[in-house]
Amino acid sequence: MDAQNTLLIVDDDREIRNLLADYLETHGYATLTASDGSNMWSMLDKQQVDLIVLDLNLPGDDGLTLCRQLRSKSSTPVIMLTARGEPLDRILGLEMGADDYLPKPFEPRELLARIRSVLRRTQATGDLAESNKPQKLKFGEWTVDLIARHLISPDNRIIALSGSEYRLLNIFLEQPNTVLNRDQLLNMTQGRDADPFDRSIDIQISRLRQKLGEDARSPQIIKTVRNGGYVLTVNVHSES
Repeated sequence: MDAQNTLLIVDDDREIRNLLADYLETHGYATLTASDGSNMWSMLDKQQVDLIVLDLNLPGDDGLTLCRQLRSKSSTPVIMLTARGEPLDRILGLEMGADDYLPKPFEPRELLARIRSVLRRTQATGDLAESNKPQKLKFGEWTVDLIARHLISPDNRIIALSGSEYRLLNIFLEQPNTVLNRDQLLNMTQGRDADPFDRSIDIQISRLRQKLGEDARSPQIIKTVRNGGYVLTVNVHSES
């Protein structure tokens, strides 16, 4: 499976780019490299990639800006590399639509594990197109297209979702009217346990609510259960 995946490494440090490219190629991946946003867009225009490893601190447009721009036009998974693991960097990365983050310095094998985990989740949701599962799910006045992996608003507008937002919404749609706590949601979306200060699920819930046009003070679709977690409170049914 790994040999079929192409990764784009975006980092202005040539040594880091080459080290990661060599390491990931020894584990069966095809790699492309870019030193900044301009190089990244050029690469993406020329070739389809399966995942982008994106450094936060880049010359010109930084990683946060590039991630936001990517999310406006693509659901390609993004792993953000953040300096020194600053909590604010991680939060901003997730708010911009990154699927996962990794603080520098890091071991290449940890990045490899994160890449494999994100690709497994992405490819698992992509398999819906080849299965007998419904192509669309309707919840309230909203629809999610399981093939194109985007939202359709009540007025028929298409709203792009990041990979992590799509997976999170799918989990709620699979278990409507069921309270899910942060640990469960983090494990199901990112394949890891939460630490006491991990607020990534809250950030993703907030982003998802914004895309659903929810009032943050009184959400009606994904509600907060005090000391419990979150629950999708509308009925779900399939559409062909």
